Amino acid sequence: MDDMNWTRPNWRCDTEQSDYSPEETLVYDDDVKADTDHLYERVKDVILPEEWPAHAPLIAAINRLKKERRAIILAHNYMTPEIFNCVGDLSGDSLALARMAADVEEDIIVQAGVHFMAETAKIMCPDKTVLIPDMRAGCSLAESITGEDVAAIKAKYPDYPIVTYVNTSAAVKAESDVCCTSGNAVQVTEWAAKEWGTDTVILIPDEFLARNVAANTDVRILTWKGACEVHERFTAEDVEVLREGHPGVVVLTHPESPVDVVKAADYAGSTAGMAAYVKNKQPAKVVLLTECSMSDNVAVENPSVKFVRPCNLCPHMKRITLRNIYDALRYNRHEIEVDETIAARARVSIQRMLDLPKPDSPAQFDKDRAPVDVELV
Repeated sequence: MDDMNWTRPNWRCDTEQSDYSPEETLVYDDDVKADTDHLYERVKDVILPEEWPAHAPLIAAINRLKKERRAIILAHNYMTPEIFNCVGDLSGDSLALARMAADVEEDIIVQAGVHFMAETAKIMCPDKTVLIPDMRAGCSLAESITGEDVAAIKAKYPDYPIVTYVNTSAAVKAESDVCCTSGNAVQVTEWAAKEWGTDTVILIPDEFLARNVAANTDVRILTWKGACEVHERFTAEDVEVLREGHPGVVVLTHPESPVDVVKAADYAGSTAGMAAYVKNKQPAKVVLLTECSMSDNVAVENPSVKFVRPCNLCPHMKRITLRNIYDALRYNRHEIEVDETIAARARVSIQRMLDLPKPDSPAQFDKDRAPVDVELV
């Protein structure tokens, strides 16, 4: 870094004026460089040196504001590397973030993720101020189903427990019996069947996750026709093309992907599972069929692994930027509120999931098991 000739005064990040906070101009100067050089060392393989002076002033300011405001940033695996590695305090997949949110001591939680994650943090920490940098950071899967839809399902199938993916709104969680994530969906499904004394569980709203769970359990699954717009677009043909173009590549995918993609891959598991696979196995060459930033963030921890990087961008996750994280902390925007009646009911379904034994390692989906017919509700 010291050998590079930065033109520091030319890199400026001017924030907007607030009624209650004076305008602040952020410049890449010697102080910022000193505060952030160690962070660039961490991400230098995934962020170009020409880009760093635009990121560094915001990173330094965010890390300063966190201390001043007793704030913490929860960063999902799909955040861009400058967020995930340089300002995120606690990071992981949806299950990890749900667990972490319940134990936060700081006064303010900034959710570097999407809206349902911020709602989950608020549900688990009702006395905390929870901020999301952009209220438009939604989720195609969460938007595929409403609380009214779940209430109608319950009325039609009163004897079957409803297991709801955590990628849903607070209102949907409130109508559900227990939550799950891709990392524990099989475990939660089997627990619910045993707890309710039934051979059938309703697993909503992700159809592909439900079909992949059904192939990995003897429990009969009913589901909803929802999907993640990132993972539903991958195909088995994509896997074939990757193998032809990159001989020897190890293909990892997510159980939100179609069943034929899971069967064509070498490993299927949650984002935490994929990260653990790369860390533990250290494949020479790997591809992660998931959101684009995931590969960058796993690559930071595994510099000796070569990453092939076809991916699908999540437009909702990418609404979260360093600039609006800075604005969230500086101007206290945008605060998440959840109706307490809804929150209390949703908290039950989340807590039931968190109370289950934590597995020793991330769950792996057995790609060699035969597909099972799954009925849509």
